[in-house]
Amino acid sequence: MEIDGSSESPEEPRKKKGGGASRAPKNAKESVLKQKSPAEFFAENKNIAGFDNPGKSLYTTVRELVENSLDSAESISNLPAIEMTIEEISKSKFNTMIGLIDRERVDEELYDDFESAKAREKRLAKEARAQEIQAKNASLGKKSKETASVKGVKGRGETSFFRVTCKDNGRGMPYDDIPNMFGRVLSGTKYGLKQTRGKFGLGAKMALIWSKMSTGLPIEITSSMRGQNYVSFCRLDIDIHRNIPHVYLHEKRENKDQWHGAEIQVIIEGNWTTYRSKILHYMRQMAVITPYAQFLFRFISDAVDKNMTIRFARRTDVMPPVPLETKHHPSAVDLLLIKRLIAETSKQTLLQFLQHEFVKIGKSYAERLIEEMGTDFSPKMSVKSLTSQQIVRIHQLFRQAKFDDPSGDCLSPAGEYNLRLGIIKELQPDMVATYAGSPQVFEGHPFIVEAGISLGGKAVKQGLNIFRFANRIPLLFEQGADVVTRTAIKRINWNSYKINHAQDKIGVFVSIVSTKIPFKGTGKEYIGDDITEISSAVKSAIQQCCIQLKSKIVKKLQARERQERKRNLARYIPDAARAVMDTLEAMAQDEGRKRHKYDAEDAELLKKVASEDITELTFRESLTHYVEQVDYEMALEYAAQSGVSEEPRESIYLNALESTENYVDLHSPTFVFRLIL
Repeated sequence: MEIDGSSESPEEPRKKKGGGASRAPKNAKESVLKQKSPAEFFAENKNIAGFDNPGKSLYTTVRELVENSLDSAESISNLPAIEMTIEEISKSKFNTMIGLIDRERVDEELYDDFESAKAREKRLAKEARAQEIQAKNASLGKKSKETASVKGVKGRGETSFFRVTCKDNGRGMPYDDIPNMFGRVLSGTKYGLKQTRGKFGLGAKMALIWSKMSTGLPIEITSSMRGQNYVSFCRLDIDIHRNIPHVYLHEKRENKDQWHGAEIQVIIEGNWTTYRSKILHYMRQMAVITPYAQFLFRFISDAVDKNMTIRFARRTDVMPPVPLETKHHPSAVDLLLIKRLIAETSKQTLLQFLQHEFVKIGKSYAERLIEEMGTDFSPKMSVKSLTSQQIVRIHQLFRQAKFDDPSGDCLSPAGEYNLRLGIIKELQPDMVATYAGSPQVFEGHPFIVEAGISLGGKAVKQGLNIFRFANRIPLLFEQGADVVTRTAIKRINWNSYKINHAQDKIGVFVSIVSTKIPFKGTGKEYIGDDITEISSAVKSAIQQCCIQLKSKIVKKLQARERQERKRNLARYIPDAARAVMDTLEAMAQDEGRKRHKYDAEDAELLKKVASEDITELTFRESLTHYVEQVDYEMALEYAAQSGVSEEPRESIYLNALESTENYVDLHSPTFVFRLIL
């Protein structure tokens, strides 16, 4: 409690004369109970959703929009085609958009980027000294780092604004649902128990909140579903305090092109300069884990030299199966969840409830569980009549009883086929190995770990280059604390697999999919190293890839050694041919005088030597032909082991055939067989 006009602390109030009880001051402020909407909470704690600063906010906006687009296309088994555009908007152009007239500065000293004459003089002197040192080093032939000119600090008001637009060919959104899907926080379609890229219904809503906080401009959504002859257009804002959408325009427009999908446009404050590499790195990693998707990324600016267009081509038309919604495992539920399931279930009896609301509980096992609960329980008792004490008993039994592990049928990993294609497509490595582990369980949730290791390739630095994925989305931040990084650095003995982790260009790719990813921290950027099941599975997957690579590396080294031996032998051909010929000539002359007895084949050889039908040149050509033949065979074997042809190769891209035929994909760890129905 605050006390105005007094120096005493609240814990030691002044006492009345005579030792009587103290009274609360009349001017004490009363506590007022307040409530906040979810939108207001996330607006005040935006770092929870990845909106820490303008640069991170731009990156997170791109990420959320791309992942929503992928989810939308994959939900209808449509090969994703996503266009992402970031357009830089100057301050004057932004002011024009919002109807604000630019005004000249009157009092320069008011602004935080103001540079006094003294500070300017000091800066210029420092730049001059740096240029002198650079010129002196150049004259002496010494290399020196480029010294950037020291400029005044960019003012907080000199921010950059960006129009971020994401267009896809996915499911689209129903006309009536669009306002609530974007204008109401913690509302969404991903709250069931299944593998999803997002969970909390934030995504584009946080982009809208950030737009409202930084620019005050609404978001624009254009969408159409399959078979609709109209396009839904909505321009809306969000009422932060009430967590409801504020719709400016919501109308239906003609769908001339029969397009389906969604296009979302939002204008936000951002920082492209510092987060450019992160955004491009994210897009590239997304192209690795989703080689069946086609991405077009554009950056547009008034500065033409900053403009860029990057295409990430589709390499395959095989998509992972759509993840299925599953039921809860008994060992993964808590009291609150059990009560919610009881309130929502359509089953009448306790026996039916246990059978149908949980996995791995059959009828006979459910009867055994009910019998174990005590005399207060019976199979036919109404599940709605359970008391709080009885629900606690069920929860305790769930935590103590044995249950079979859940299967991984509800998961949708990328698959070795797609992971390998993605790595080859984006990195073009010299060698690659992939492995997909079997489903495992932690805390009642199934998970699968896939891994790939590449050696060499483009845009790969020396040493370990770690690429992490969770539910098929890249994780770029807080890498040092992640289970994948710690495993790759501390628990893998790379030298034992003939891999030099300090000098070789190594790409480590690990993808974890689960109905519950155990992220650490609020940013959902890394997976902790404290879950033994996941840590062991990650280590095993990386080791399996290393074992494959070791076999290839050993064969490659053996082929190279054999090839080197043959090449060394070729250098001794002239001396060997001359020595053999001298010996044969001496034997031929000796045979004519002393009449030694040789078998018919040797006698015929000596006769040809004496008649000069066989000469030193004959031996040299024969030995050279033999060595060249063996050398060619070794080269073919080396090419087969390393996957490199001696002839230059041209990249070939096969476009997926557009077909209306029905088919079924049969997935194997190393290939996918498509059966046309």
